[in-house]
Amino acid sequence: MSHTPSKDEILKWISDNPTLTSKRDIAKAFGIKGAARIDLKRMLKELESEGHLEKRKKTYRDPERLPPVTVLQVAGQTKDGELLAKPLEWHGEGVEPVVLVLPRASDPALGQGDRILARLQEVKGEDHHYEARLIRRIGTNPRKVLGIFRKRTEGGRILPIDKGDGKEWSVPADATGGAKDGELVEAEQSGPKGRLGLPRARVVERLGDPSAPKAVSLIAIHQHGIPDDFPDEVIAEADGMKPAGLKGREDLRDMPLVTIDPSDARDHDDAVWAHSDDDPRNEGGHVLWVAIADVARYVTPGSALDAEARKRGNSSYFPDRVVPMLPDRLSGDLCSLHEGVPRACIAVRMQIDAHGEKIGHRFLRGLMRSAASLTYQEVQQAMDGAPNDKCGPLMEEVIAPLFAAHEALKEARRRRQPLDLDLPERKVELSEEGKVVSVDFADRLEAHKLIEEFMVLANVAAAETLIAKKSPLLFRVHEEPPPEKLDTLREVAESAGLVLAKGQVLRTSHLNQLLHAAAGTDHSDVINMSTLRAMTQAYYAPSNFGHFGLALQAYAHFTSPIRRYADLIVHRALISAHGWGEDGLSPADIDRLEGTAEHISETERRSMTAERDTNDRYLAAYLSERVGEEFTGRISGVARFGVFVRLDGTGADGLIPVRALGREFFHFDREAGTLMGADTGLTIGLGQRVTVRLAEAAPVTGGLALDLVSLDGTSPQKGPAPSRGKGKAKGRPVKRKPARAAKKDAKVKRKVKRSRR
Repeated sequence: MSHTPSKDEILKWISDNPTLTSKRDIAKAFGIKGAARIDLKRMLKELESEGHLEKRKKTYRDPERLPPVTVLQVAGQTKDGELLAKPLEWHGEGVEPVVLVLPRASDPALGQGDRILARLQEVKGEDHHYEARLIRRIGTNPRKVLGIFRKRTEGGRILPIDKGDGKEWSVPADATGGAKDGELVEAEQSGPKGRLGLPRARVVERLGDPSAPKAVSLIAIHQHGIPDDFPDEVIAEADGMKPAGLKGREDLRDMPLVTIDPSDARDHDDAVWAHSDDDPRNEGGHVLWVAIADVARYVTPGSALDAEARKRGNSSYFPDRVVPMLPDRLSGDLCSLHEGVPRACIAVRMQIDAHGEKIGHRFLRGLMRSAASLTYQEVQQAMDGAPNDKCGPLMEEVIAPLFAAHEALKEARRRRQPLDLDLPERKVELSEEGKVVSVDFADRLEAHKLIEEFMVLANVAAAETLIAKKSPLLFRVHEEPPPEKLDTLREVAESAGLVLAKGQVLRTSHLNQLLHAAAGTDHSDVINMSTLRAMTQAYYAPSNFGHFGLALQAYAHFTSPIRRYADLIVHRALISAHGWGEDGLSPADIDRLEGTAEHISETERRSMTAERDTNDRYLAAYLSERVGEEFTGRISGVARFGVFVRLDGTGADGLIPVRALGREFFHFDREAGTLMGADTGLTIGLGQRVTVRLAEAAPVTGGLALDLVSLDGTSPQKGPAPSRGKGKAKGRPVKRKPARAAKKDAKVKRKVKRSRR
């Protein structure tokens, strides 16, 4: 071959030889030498400007095709368990190609979000466009950022909305994604720091006006990577579902089961009923029924619905929206126990004696029909003597027996002594436009506690049944606090004049004694918060390590399969253990139980963080019109850089920066949790009452900046500015604690000992 090729010939060569696409390779292929190379260079530039080719370093390629070696991001699995991926960069005008990853036995396990370097082979006549073989996995996923886009002459900058991230990101001109100045965008790191020291990013999604009230929860959803759109195949699968019939089920439709939920509940996944036990061997006892929506009937192992539910792990709840684990066709319809509608359920019948101890139980798969959908408030009002038209006819047969059974359960609870924290739940009320109307603490009614105790007992029954049947399952685990956290709690208690004894096997009753001693005093809030901080975080595991907080030996989540994947696994385990059908635990479920436990524990933490961040932003918006006003509160945290204050009334948390505490230097004692002024000796610690002035409220980040007005009713003395000379800083030094000194001496001795060897 020795002639100047046409443009079509060049494109065909590049298509047929994707690994030989440099100008030198093309010239060699067509025998082009000397001055003819100038014509080739011109033709390549024309093909590039016309959009037929894209230049990458010194090679050319068809932008509508992927290179033979490229970086992919694992997107998820098909219902058959095959791994799909998408190209990290796609510049073509057509549909982004689908890549099927073909793993070898020696390849590491890949999960959604993993980035890999892969070799591609184009395929025809399949439902995917390329097949990929792993070359190697690429480190960790690139960092993502959610922020405000600020347009510049060449590209722009992103100002992160995360209050803990003050670093800007630089966006090249070709990576803005069409974002406009002031828009909320999601971006990901696309390269190392540039010459200005800023990490480079590319915009992956434009989210619109950040100041809109309803953007608050959207910010949290995107910032924490919570999936909020269902794939088409998941919606199609849910939409194709039909209600379950009576076949293979016990008929519970004549039983007066009722649902009791918040007034704004979006689904109803549990129903209850109780009556006196007519068994003469259980005089004064009760029979409790708890029926739970049979989600396993619709979400079966290996289905698209199952893969998506596992990926989400749980539903996420925000003041203005819910990001559900399941599509609305299931969560709001087929799996919701609506009043007067037959619904599939898994129910447990429990016998308790007159003192609230469970003496027997059995599970069944049934078909129920809710007698009424009630709210906590109307049930409580009915028991308080003011039943409405809905509750009136249910008082004798349903509501009164429920509360009678609850009285017995309360007696058993007092003996069991679960951790009795007094931490009221904060509730943000929004208008239809999404603006904060009020911030208050939700009432804790006896009706709430009734349902909680029924659910706890049903969860215990599920764990006990599956243990007895030697079935795999996911336990809800809460381990006891570590010694170092207990030591910190003990120091806080001692500073409040209270005692948490040492040298004993810790039980929740010991912590309850401390909490009850603090109740009604100025130290109640700080003791409750400090006790909560001393606790480990609950998690899911296929092994049973007990539940410390509830003072239970075995506990499994069974009662909320609409919103928690763990409960769905327990439902499947019950189905398999009882031989109720083919939709129980699959071999794949069992094989990956450990991985599922870790994954859904992480998604739960993700949702909790997102929900807390959303409330912080709404509170900052609510308080932004009150900048300059004074508020009372209590110190809830101490750090080297300042103190955190929880404001009375709203429960909002704000920061007094250390620079706003005074002009002196403050010594931070991590073990004692205090800041001490070097000149005045002013000591600031947990639980102290303060009056603060709101200096700044940032709705976009949720941050509140405060100025200290008074501490424990007195204005703090302002010390002189710290010395800037080369001599010793002004102020008396902080004495080291003996334990610290001993630790340091031991470290020195170890070093001396090593040096003599």
